[in-house]
Amino acid sequence: MGLTYVTVSLKRPGTTNGSFESVFLVDTGVSDTMAPASELTRIGIEPAGKLTYELANGTLQEYSFGIAQIEFMGEITAGRVIFGPEGTEPILGVIALQSVGIIVDPRTESLQRLPAIPLK
Repeated sequence: MGLTYVTVSLKRPGTTNGSFESVFLVDTGVSDTMAPASELTRIGIEPAGKLTYELANGTLQEYSFGIAQIEFMGEITAGRVIFGPEGTEPILGVIALQSVGIIVDPRTESLQRLPAIPLK
């Protein structure tokens, strides 16, 4: 499967100004969204805690996370966003995708809306 990208805007919840907008890699193998720490700090998102994440190479790394409003494809959700290292490629995780009923179609490598968000 190839790579899928989408334009995402992150904001501090409850604000109307100050956002970070970029093209994010969609990664269904990653739970949380990640953006460069400096961009999150610039828009007023503050660390709310730390979690240990397992990286693709199997190593464990502790990262701070905050809570952000996440907007993409005309949808709005909120969730954890990881304060990533400088120069990191922004990543949109599967929790944000699922929360608005969007999946990656493996045949077309495109994002598709589900007809409804499952509540079961």
